[in-house]
Amino acid sequence: MVGREFGNGVRKVVERTGLTQRRLAELLGWQEAKVCDMLAGKGGVDEAEVRELLAYCRTPLKEREELLALYRESGNVYLRVPDDGVPDQVRTLINQEKDADEITCWSMVLVPGLLQIPEYVNEVTKAAPIDADDMPAVVAARVARANILEHSRTFTFYVHEQALRLPVGGEEVWREQLAHLLRMSVRKYISVRIIPTAIGMHAGTSGDFRLMKFPKYPPVVYIESLKCCLFFDDEETVDTYEAILKDLAAVALDEEQSRAVINSILEDLQ
Repeated sequence: MVGREFGNGVRKVVERTGLTQRRLAELLGWQEAKVCDMLAGKGGVDEAEVRELLAYCRTPLKEREELLALYRESGNVYLRVPDDGVPDQVRTLINQEKDADEITCWSMVLVPGLLQIPEYVNEVTKAAPIDADDMPAVVAARVARANILEHSRTFTFYVHEQALRLPVGGEEVWREQLAHLLRMSVRKYISVRIIPTAIGMHAGTSGDFRLMKFPKYPPVVYIESLKCCLFFDDEETVDTYEAILKDLAAVALDEEQSRAVINSILEDLQ
């Protein structure tokens, strides 16, 4: 997955030059296949060659160093630690979500991020260890994630009942968040399924995650912690989390039953 992000970054660099892949390969004295593989994140180049291409394309220093860092991480589990402004984990997740055509989320404590209203996002972000000066940018980035919720993709959200009962932001925000869930749940490309508290122990107790599937790339599992995030695209890990989702699907309420639970909580707030 790191290789894919590296390839996408280099592709943008090349596109800015106006050169075709074939012409760039000719100018560098490379086979065109080498350029194609590089832009697809498949490797086939060493660091010196990466530097050569970026230099030829007159890539700005900051962007060049970021791409070289991605190149060095290629083939490893991907971990990024937040720095200033919008955390890298938020930016990287947004980029992956934009490329995915099928996203399945499991959320045990909070409403899934893609379904959070701005007021809810603000409250969740305030509780995180983020500098006050960076708050507006982080909130805006997280809110903007919802822009991918459209009919060309499919979304499945498994949500534990306790996440619905957590009064984030006070009763008014809590109520509007639940109402928003109901509105989103009736869209044909969105499925919201509740894991009821009454079932007790279940396969998802190891923590939240999401599985993203892509038209041209292997699936990616995303797991977020307080100070970093992990992306896995190896077959064994993906299979493990797909098995967890299968187990969750077996105990989750169906869509109509899930809406009934949300409605019930809303009625209690009246």
